Amino acid sequence: MKFTRRDVIRTTAGAAAGVLGSRFASSPAFAQEGLTYKPEDGAKLRMLRWSPFVQGDEDQWLANTKRFTEATGVEVRVDKESWEDIRPKAAVAANVGSGPDLMLVWFDDPHQYPDKLHDVTELGEYLGSKYGDWHDGPKQYATREGKFLGLPLATIGNAIVYRESWVKEAGFSEFPKDTAGFLELCKALQAKGHPAGFTHGHGVGDGNNYAHWLLWSHGGQMVDESGKVTINSPETLKAIEYAQELYKTFIPGTESWLDVNNNRAYLAGELSVIANGISAYNTAKINKDNDPKLTEIAKDTRTTNLPIGPVGKPVELFQVTTAVIFDYTPYPNAAKAYLQFMFEEQQMAEWITASAGYCCQTLKAFDNNPMWTEDPNNAAYANASATLRPNGYAGPLGYASAATMADYVLVDMFAKAVTGQATPQEAMEEAEKRTNRYYRV
Repeated sequence: MKFTRRDVIRTTAGAAAGVLGSRFASSPAFAQEGLTYKPEDGAKLRMLRWSPFVQGDEDQWLANTKRFTEATGVEVRVDKESWEDIRPKAAVAANVGSGPDLMLVWFDDPHQYPDKLHDVTELGEYLGSKYGDWHDGPKQYATREGKFLGLPLATIGNAIVYRESWVKEAGFSEFPKDTAGFLELCKALQAKGHPAGFTHGHGVGDGNNYAHWLLWSHGGQMVDESGKVTINSPETLKAIEYAQELYKTFIPGTESWLDVNNNRAYLAGELSVIANGISAYNTAKINKDNDPKLTEIAKDTRTTNLPIGPVGKPVELFQVTTAVIFDYTPYPNAAKAYLQFMFEEQQMAEWITASAGYCCQTLKAFDNNPMWTEDPNNAAYANASATLRPNGYAGPLGYASAATMADYVLVDMFAKAVTGQATPQEAMEEAEKRTNRYYRV
């Protein structure tokens, strides 16, 4: 069974939408009370976004974009690129001063080129005031020195996705809630021929999410509050040693995985446990080809949050995407009008619903979208925006945190150690040297 990126996942907007709560159905699609941007004469916009894993996300985004064009006369061309290509393309556009007018970027990328982005503070404050304020984590990614560099659009949640029957076959009545029990489960699953698999490759989302969880769950951190590099620590060493033991239970090849690979392996029935967005489960649930194997996988799939490590509390990185307007655009008012329209209640509520648990709201007013309780498997993703820890922890977000993540320093540290390319100490020291190139305090 082979799955392309396009297969992961092709749910329609209609299938994902469900029933909107009455509060989501009451607002006119074009209501923009209190703040209005008049598009420039002859304005045309080009937007670049990431390729969807949930087709309902893209379908509803395009439907909402069409509404905007019908209401304003402003044409918006929406292009898409693979997840891994978004970051370099955004950096090139910012530095060259040419390309799309708007873009959906990752994590703290806006902090790499803040002077190249159009200030949307007025719009950010308006939306926050109108819709119950922004969740703090996504807001940190989009703001700098009190100004909005962009609008935090969504958090792509990450959770454990597993086969319940195989976990029980391995002798566990429930999924372990701590890292010690989780390691024992993975050993038992491997012995039963159902290995786990977590991304050690340069997956923008899955690779970074897993590496940061490994570090933070054991009390390690890249830098301290002042931005001093502290990755070389006993806590980091314990995290690496734990990762080495866990890696022994994995399906082969995870050191080269990108964001799509664990989806494919899980849907092919090759492994029992992954850390992923809800897209893998939704692909099996929608099952557009009526494949009996996918039907079985969907019925057997459960989700839960990642286990808690020695640090004693949940500490997880989730992937945030921010909508930015490049300062070179000749149509800044049209671009702001477009983003305002997409964030207003009817469009935003419908888009979150159509995303089927994949895109978590960043504005608190949308926390009670009925979609989050329609399926028990959605629950593990419902609070991603409220609970995420930004990747710059424990220091401030900025150029250094963004560049360190873009260079996959933490991901490479674990990958080199678990594959035997370096000892834990060597891998940690190399990560320290690489991080110090960006953090100069």
